[in-house]
Amino acid sequence: QVQLVESGGGLVQAGGSLRLSCAASGRTFSSYTMAWFRQAPGKEREFVVAIARSGGSTYYADSVKGRFTVSRDNAKNTVYLQMNSLKPEDTAVYYCAARLLGVAPNPSGYAYWGQGTQVTVSS
Repeated sequence: QVQLVESGGGLVQAGGSLRLSCAASGRTFSSYTMAWFRQAPGKEREFVVAIARSGGSTYYADSVKGRFTVSRDNAKNTVYLQMNSLKPEDTAVYYCAARLLGVAPNPSGYAYWGQGTQVTVSS
């Protein structure tokens, strides 16, 4: 089992940047595929990006390709999401998620979730 805690959200102007972090508890962080999802008010939770256990493979939603970068530090039990060129439509609560199997874009495939961190992008 793993517990996840996100941080780094906030208010930023369009075109700005934020870096989210997700700290995981436990000694088997490297066993988990990690992902970021987001949920805007009135919308379903959507896939943003996933990173494989070793960090060697990443998978991005088309809406964030070229602007967001995911990375992980297995020694620090942390996954990061660097968000550049932010747009108002990126406004959402961002969630970190983990699963023991491979990458999947469906949130129902992830057993472990953080509490979320709010990202607000003003125009």
